[in-house]
Amino acid sequence: MADRPVTKLDKSEVLAGLFAVWDDIGALLDGLSETEWRAVSPLPGWDVKALVSHMIGTESFLSGVSAPRPDVDVSALGHVRNDVGVMNECWVRHLAGEPGAHVLERFRAVTDERRVALTKLTEEEWNAPTVTPVGPESYGRFMRVRVFDCWMHEQDIREALGRPSADNELGGPAGRLSVDEIVSTIGYVVGKRGKAPDGSRILFELTGPLARSIRVVVDGRAQVVDDFGGREPTATIRLDGLQFTRLSGGRPMCAARSQSVELGGDPEVASRIVEHLNFVI
Repeated sequence: MADRPVTKLDKSEVLAGLFAVWDDIGALLDGLSETEWRAVSPLPGWDVKALVSHMIGTESFLSGVSAPRPDVDVSALGHVRNDVGVMNECWVRHLAGEPGAHVLERFRAVTDERRVALTKLTEEEWNAPTVTPVGPESYGRFMRVRVFDCWMHEQDIREALGRPSADNELGGPAGRLSVDEIVSTIGYVVGKRGKAPDGSRILFELTGPLARSIRVVVDGRAQVVDDFGGREPTATIRLDGLQFTRLSGGRPMCAARSQSVELGGDPEVASRIVEHLNFVI
């Protein structure tokens, strides 16, 4: 693992995004009624409390705390698909009976502990190879994955509560880092999942507060490029940036934003890529 090149990311930038999304989630949860804590989320089998319990569990694991022993065989539950899901469900069931306010206290306590530990990391520790959800990578890349995960769950909570993010909230550092993380996988999505043929030039045009252009060239393998060297794209996909993240995370689109997906160029290739955007485990 140590010989494999890893992604080196700016520690202060990633931590600013991670700490910001934790703050935003805390503010969003503050003062919720027990009924709101039980609001159904876009993720099968999970309400708002389950989403927060999952984040508590992941940060607890990263702090060296083992998952609590479940009262049932959680691997047999329909929405649990892998070992990560088993760990998540242990925490979800463990905290299900706790009042929402207590769950929020636990979320704030564990994230406060993580803030201290992460801030103390040296650059060597930040860039050190480790096991991550995206394979052997730097610890810093792992923390950008944490930004993505927490930010996606913030949007899940907002969907459950009917409190969608305003434009100025979407344009913050956590949203931008989350799109960065998606972009790092988009070559795999376009080439392997979307099966774009060799010679394809795919242009994603994201609109709204998360606006950016993402270009992917397929030349033996699919990879993100800065430009097409003056050539036109063979397929274009234009949609709202938040909706792009929702589809990439296997979620339904947000009702509060445009759900239009405009396809250009080769419609068959563009449509197939959109259908296979979901890459999360």
